Amino acid sequence: MKTVHIYNKVKESLKTVLFLTVGSTIFASCSDFLDIEPMNSTVLENYWKEKADVTGAVNGCYEAMASEDVIRRFGIWGELRSENIVLGTQSNSNYWNIYNSMNEMLKENLLQTNEICQWSTIYNVINRCNIVCHYAPEVEALDPNYTSNELKATIAEMKTLRALCYFYLIRAFRDVPYVTEPSIDDNQNFVVPASKFEVVLDSLINDLEVVKNDAQRRYSIEKVQNKSIYIPAENNSRITRFAIYALLADLYLWKGDWDNVIKYCDLVMNYKAEQYKELLLLDQINDVELYDGVPMIMEAIKGQQNVGNAYTSIFGEGNSFESIFELYYAGSTGQQNNWVSNFYGNSSNHTGMLKAAECLFDGFTTDQNQIWLSQRDCRAYESIENEGNSYAITKYTRQRASFSLQRLGSVTIPDARRSTPNANWIFYRLSDVMLMKAEALIERGEADWPEAFKLINNVYKRANNIMPETTTGALNYETYSTSKEKMEDLLFEERHREFLFEGKRWFDLVRLARRDGKTDRLVSNVIRKYKQDINVTRIKLADPNYIYFPYAKSELKVNPLLKQNPAFDKGEDGSLK
Repeated sequence: MKTVHIYNKVKESLKTVLFLTVGSTIFASCSDFLDIEPMNSTVLENYWKEKADVTGAVNGCYEAMASEDVIRRFGIWGELRSENIVLGTQSNSNYWNIYNSMNEMLKENLLQTNEICQWSTIYNVINRCNIVCHYAPEVEALDPNYTSNELKATIAEMKTLRALCYFYLIRAFRDVPYVTEPSIDDNQNFVVPASKFEVVLDSLINDLEVVKNDAQRRYSIEKVQNKSIYIPAENNSRITRFAIYALLADLYLWKGDWDNVIKYCDLVMNYKAEQYKELLLLDQINDVELYDGVPMIMEAIKGQQNVGNAYTSIFGEGNSFESIFELYYAGSTGQQNNWVSNFYGNSSNHTGMLKAAECLFDGFTTDQNQIWLSQRDCRAYESIENEGNSYAITKYTRQRASFSLQRLGSVTIPDARRSTPNANWIFYRLSDVMLMKAEALIERGEADWPEAFKLINNVYKRANNIMPETTTGALNYETYSTSKEKMEDLLFEERHREFLFEGKRWFDLVRLARRDGKTDRLVSNVIRKYKQDINVTRIKLADPNYIYFPYAKSELKVNPLLKQNPAFDKGEDGSLK
């Protein structure tokens, strides 16, 4: 969104609001989840007395989630094993261990000693959220300034952050220890067995169903010249009611409850339509168009020829109109840094430790295995750059994009890489919700395929700079509607194009494999990037257990109740569930 003129002011306030540093003694320090130290009793006696204590603790939870170690794991778990990424160059000595771990993972040589399989920092976020949920009610009883509604909103916010962490864990590891009580007592026993994927998934859904409408609908609307101005940064970088709806839609998608996926997607999409009308009345928006009632940021602003506006708004500036939940990064001294600068690249090192696989862009005009259906797809140019002998990842690393599609085959984008690692990390945005609904509609039955196709086509049209009412250059329903498998393939291919390098692709393939009951389609996609050891990779990934990660050796050592994934042990399971 281009014309919200108080954007910079909001950014400055967020530096102190969203990532307020909370003293480390307030929270349990954990080198390993199953070896969490309880909170210091002296600290507890002097803390949790007033509303400000809750505010500081909540901000500490966001700060912990925004740490590079946590976000890096979220990104790597959801992206690295897909066909999107291969190894780049290593120039930072601080990351040698991680670089080597990624190298082994990219060769599908996964061992329980792999550093990326450690999950302690994720459980640290979970424990922080559990602590707030435990003590916030005591503050409500002591401080009249902390109201019952504020307490409910806090609990909703913390349970959603906790659910998001567990959602990443079960998608990566399948079965994981599930704990909702904080580590505050020496007598507590946190040596617990892993709960089944379905048990954790149902627990997360039930938790959020209870608190979903307790969360804030929006945090901030500011008066400017007697007009109410919606502030995207303050409403997208914290959990809102609509972030909970988006997460619930995703959870139900993995559960296979199509009606509830559609229900929650509609709630988010209707809210965005309502928000669009508000901004239109306030003359605060000039680059959004309605696609069958769904407002989307245009690649080209009205009256301009160059495209790239959607990328600049969503990934360059961040906290765009389409955002539902993303973590804010200041990128300055003393603030959190996003992981993508070292791993994807920056202004001084275009090809980071990871680079785009050649299969995503090589032979753009001829290769029938390409994911791109059109040379006019802006996402191809915005996400990847041909560096001559490698393909650099540019999504998130570009601060802005503005380029012409008039000369097909010779598109260039002026270099605008970030010099500071301050790209926001996006968890949910509007097109994700649109495609989740489309997926549920496809699975629900053939009668819903036309509506599903319309949603997919609208995401595609925006990316190809095709106006909403235009059909030339758009997708053709008859091409895909001959079978459910073709509709599914179209959906997952569009998700692939839309969410390149956003930490979603591997999880999408795992969800597809779980639904198929076999890994055939997962394998056929992943092996695109391999030039050697293809059969070895194919054989490994044919094992349904192998599409999940092994438990780290350090976790097994401290928790005898945790049993290793059979693919990485001598036991056998053979089930995708």
